[in-house]
Amino acid sequence: MSENVVHLHKPTDPPADDTAPTVLTVVPDAPPTPPVPLWVRSGRAVKTAVTHETTRATVRAVARHGSYTFNGGRIVARRTWDGKTGARYERMIRAAEAAGNLEAAEEWEERLTRFRAARHHRRMDLLHSPVDAAKGVAVGAGMSVGLLVALGVVMAINTGEMRDVVTPLTATIDFIALLIRIVQIVWGPALTIGPFLALLALWAVGRKQQAAPAWALPANVRSSEGEPITPSIVVKALRDLGVPALRNAIKEMGDAGASMLGPIRIAGCGVEVDVTLPSGVATNEVQGKRRKLAENLTRHEHEVFITIPEAARTVRLWIADSGALDEPIGPSPLATDETMTANYKTGKAPWGQDLRGDAAAISLYQRHLLVTGLSNQGKTAAVRALALWLALDRTVQFWIADLKGIGDWAMFEGIAEVLIEGPSDDHCIQATEMVEDAVEEMNRRIEAQRRDPSIVFPPLIVLVDEAQKAFMCPAKGEDKRPYGGSKATSRYFMAVREIHNQGRAVDVLMWQGTQDPTDQNLPKLVREGAHTRASLVVGTESQAEMALGAKAVNAGAAPHLLRQGLDKGTLVVASDGITIPAGQPSITVRTHFIDDEPAAEIAARAKALRDGVTTLRAVDQGEERDTLADVAAVLGDAPRLRTNEVLKRLHALDSKAYGDQWTNDRLKSLLEKHGEEPKKSHGVMVVHRDHVLRALANRDENGSASAAE
Repeated sequence: MSENVVHLHKPTDPPADDTAPTVLTVVPDAPPTPPVPLWVRSGRAVKTAVTHETTRATVRAVARHGSYTFNGGRIVARRTWDGKTGARYERMIRAAEAAGNLEAAEEWEERLTRFRAARHHRRMDLLHSPVDAAKGVAVGAGMSVGLLVALGVVMAINTGEMRDVVTPLTATIDFIALLIRIVQIVWGPALTIGPFLALLALWAVGRKQQAAPAWALPANVRSSEGEPITPSIVVKALRDLGVPALRNAIKEMGDAGASMLGPIRIAGCGVEVDVTLPSGVATNEVQGKRRKLAENLTRHEHEVFITIPEAARTVRLWIADSGALDEPIGPSPLATDETMTANYKTGKAPWGQDLRGDAAAISLYQRHLLVTGLSNQGKTAAVRALALWLALDRTVQFWIADLKGIGDWAMFEGIAEVLIEGPSDDHCIQATEMVEDAVEEMNRRIEAQRRDPSIVFPPLIVLVDEAQKAFMCPAKGEDKRPYGGSKATSRYFMAVREIHNQGRAVDVLMWQGTQDPTDQNLPKLVREGAHTRASLVVGTESQAEMALGAKAVNAGAAPHLLRQGLDKGTLVVASDGITIPAGQPSITVRTHFIDDEPAAEIAARAKALRDGVTTLRAVDQGEERDTLADVAAVLGDAPRLRTNEVLKRLHALDSKAYGDQWTNDRLKSLLEKHGEEPKKSHGVMVVHRDHVLRALANRDENGSASAAE
C-alpha cells in the first residue's frame, strides 16, 4: 500500500516536474497580545473622565459658585469693617501720603477725626439708652392698656353689657398669644433655613462683583465681554505696566492704590477715568505703553485711548466695552430727516458720534478744512457729508474739483457752479485755474469790502478732492511755472496759500481732501493753514503729525493706531469748530456713511431750495466763444441775475475769454447791440433771461452770428 509522503520541511531544491509531492508549510501562530494592566486602563479612564469637557465645565461651575460665596463673604465683611471702623480713612491717608498729596491726606485725616467723634457720641448714648428704653416701654404699655379699656367702655355703653369693657384687652392678649404660637412653629425651620439664606445672599454679592478666578468665569464673560473695569483692575494694569517708579509708588500705597483714580464714569460704549500719576512718573511714559496697558485691561489696543487733560501729572483713560467699537453707528440725520436745513453761520453739521456715543457736530463757519488718510478709508464720504449738509443752505456756493473722477461728486451737478471731474493732468490744470479764479474772487471781495465795510458776501466753498494730484502735477504753463509742486513757483500751492491767508475774511474757504500725506503731496504751509484738520488711519506717527500737528499727536491723538480697513470712517479731529473735552487737543469721531443713493436724494432737496444753478464745466480754452449764447447759458433757469453775478459766471466759464476786460459797460453794450439792455430791479442792474433769449431768437432769424468781442 502506497502513501503520499508529506514533508514538514521546505525542500532546498524546487520540484522537477508536476509529479512532485505536495508540501505543507506550518506557520506558528503569533504570540497572544499581553493584557493591558489594570492600573493602565484605570489611568486612561481617569484621564478621559478628568479631561472631558463636561468635567471641566462642572469643575469651573463648582469653583465659580464656591468663589462667589466665599468672596462674597469677604466683600460683606470688608464693607462691614469699613463701616464700623476708620479703616477706609486710614487707607486713604496712607495712599495720599505715598502719592505726595499732603492736602488730600489732611482732608482724609479730618474726616477720620469727625468719624471717631461721631462714633464716640453714639457709644456714650448707649449708657443712657436702657433707662430711656424702659421708660418708653412702660409709658407705651400704660397708654395702650388705657386706650383698650377706653375702647371697651365705649363698646359696653353701646351694647349695655359690662363684660364688653375688657373685650378689646382680651382680644389683644389672644392676638399676642397667636403671634407667639406662630413664632414657635416657624422658629425651628427658620434656624434650619437661615444659614442657607445667608449663604445665598453672600453668593449673590459675589456673583454681582464677578468675584471668582478668571478661568472659572462663564465663557461669554471671559472672552466677549472682557473684565469689568473696576478701580482694582485699573490699578493692577498700571502697576504691571513696566514703569518702575509707578510700580514702586503703587506698592507704597498699600491696598489703596485706587486713590490715584478719579471716578470711573460711563462714557458712551465704554468708561472714562482720570489717573493722577505719582511724583516721578511722566505722562508720556504711560502714553508710550498703550498696547501693554490695553492688554492688561483685557482689551485690544484700539479699544483704549490715552489723552492728557488740563490737570498736571494726569492721564485720561477711555476704555471701550469689548467689541463695542466694531458695531456700526446709526444713519446720518441728513438721510433720515427730510426737513433738515443748514445755516452756514450758526449751524453745525451732523458728522457722526464721538466715542462716548454723543452726537458729533461741527461748525464750518469761516474755517478752512483738510481731511487726510490712507486710500479707501472713507475720506471722500467724510468730506461729502459736510458738503451735503452745507448745500442745504441756499446762500452757499460751491466750486468743486474731483480729481478722482469716478462720480463721487456727480450729485452736485446743479448745486456747484463749477464741477471738474477727472484724474488727468488737464483736470489738475483746470483745478489749479479754478483755485486761482477763487483768489481773484477773494481779491475782488476784499476790494469791495474796503470800499463798503458793511457789504456781506455769499460763502464760497472751493473744494478739491484728491488734492495730492494737484500738488504732484508735472505740467507747466506758458510762463514755464509748474502747476504742481511745493515751492513758491507752484501755481496751485501759491493759490491755496493765498486763500488760507485772507479767504476767511470774505468767506472764501478752501476745503481739501488728500491721501497718504507726505511733504511733497501736502506741503507744511498748506496743511498748517487749515483751521479744521481731520485724519483717518495713516501709516506712521510722522504722517499723523503732518495731518494733525505735532501738538495734537504729543497730547494723545493717534490716527496711526487706527486699524486700516476696520476703522473706515473713523476720524481724529483737531478743530475749534467741534466740541472737544476740556484739556484735549483732539476728538475721535465715527462718521456717518452716506451712500451714493441717499446722497443724491439729499442733493435733490438742496437743489429744490435754490432758484436754479447752471453747473459750469471746463471747456477748450482755444475755441471761439459765442458770447450771447454764453450769457444765456450762465443764466440757466434763473429768471434774472445781477450783472456782477453774470460776469462772475462768465469768468468761471472761460477765464481767458472773459477776463478783467469784461465789465458792466461791456456787457451792457453787448445786449444793446442785439436790441436789449440790462434793467434795474430794486435799484440793482440785472440781466433778464427772457431778454437774452429774445435777442438770441432775433439774431438767429436775421442770420447773424456773434463772435467773442
